[in-house]
Amino acid sequence: MTRPRCRIPSVALVATLSLLLAAAFLPVTSADRAAPVAGSPIILTAGAPGGERWDVDVTVIDRDDVNVRRTAAGLRLREARATGHRARSPHSAVAEGMLLTTPRTLARPATRVRAEINASVPAGATVEAQVRGWRTAGWTEWQAATAGAVFDRPVTRVQTRVVLTAPNGDATATVSGVRLTADATAAVSAATPGRTYRVYATRIGLVGEVTANGRTVQPRDHFVALPSRRGLSPLNTGDYTVRVCTTSGARCEYAPVWDVGPWNTRDDYWNPSSVRENWKNLPQGRPEAQAAYQSGYNGGRDQFGRTVLNPAGVDLADGTFWDGLRLTTNAWVDVAYLWTGGGPRGVVGDGPLNIRSGASTSYAVRGLAARLAHVPLQCYVTGQSVAGPYRTTTRWNRLATGQYVSHAYISSVYGGSVPVC
Repeated sequence: MTRPRCRIPSVALVATLSLLLAAAFLPVTSADRAAPVAGSPIILTAGAPGGERWDVDVTVIDRDDVNVRRTAAGLRLREARATGHRARSPHSAVAEGMLLTTPRTLARPATRVRAEINASVPAGATVEAQVRGWRTAGWTEWQAATAGAVFDRPVTRVQTRVVLTAPNGDATATVSGVRLTADATAAVSAATPGRTYRVYATRIGLVGEVTANGRTVQPRDHFVALPSRRGLSPLNTGDYTVRVCTTSGARCEYAPVWDVGPWNTRDDYWNPSSVRENWKNLPQGRPEAQAAYQSGYNGGRDQFGRTVLNPAGVDLADGTFWDGLRLTTNAWVDVAYLWTGGGPRGVVGDGPLNIRSGASTSYAVRGLAARLAHVPLQCYVTGQSVAGPYRTTTRWNRLATGQYVSHAYISSVYGGSVPVC
């Protein structure tokens, strides 16, 4: 069963501004972190003296960008009307778009990145610059970069995305420039590594429509949606991958995060309150929709004021739902947010790939690893020889849950060397 998707509501202000946008906020609820105000001129220092500065090129639009276009005045939404699943609910019919930049290699490691945005923002529209940083363990989560995105450890590369929204059919913001500054400050801890949370899963459906990262949903597709952009993978990557399992542990799937939802869009509930974007007074691991549905939190409503009709904390694409977990109806599942952990990771280059209980195709299949998913590699053993798209090998990688995948289907490994079991 699918349910309405949710997007950012409008506010009634008009202005042309040169600003660091996410530093100005209009409160959504008393428990929620605010959405950016479109209108009030705000000037903030972009970075400390001596920080490394660079300008984002907002003129280059390519295939990993979503619903944006270049104009003589600057970056704008290409289509200012909500399309696909965004148009299904009159309460959340918001057009949105995203420009994703090429990662920049820093001259020296940094722990903080701040952004300054020059934009013309009409009533109801919003603009936000978000950044993430690369370190040995992989990419950090995306963070708003206006008051300063602070990472849990030094990063050597920085990638930026510029997110625009506008009420359905209304005028869109125009972004003429984004400047970033990278420097050093005290690190801030991110999500507690290794945690798994039991949350309610719903089926996405929506075949033929477009996800938040620009993917057209395929029949029996393999990905998930989480209610925060902080863990949204760029198109055709699995940088943010979850392991989702049935509560019995009989079936699991490793799947990339390619969409935003359900219900909320700023609810990174897997993070501790110190870094959680919204709903900081909820326990870590408790989605806002679950609290609203089960105990009337926030008056039983989501961040957009809609009555929450189920406690969903994750959405599953049809292939993940039916084939990976073999679910027949919405259900509770156990989810691990794998980018929050450490250790070596293997990228599944071809899939969905069977994960087995032993190092041979004669062992039982315990689930799937989706194409492009990043799976944690605990160690490896010698098993059956397999000819795959990347090599012919007898190496089988043992995953953290004790299952195995053939190394013949792993396109690359990062985050450290994989030991022998």
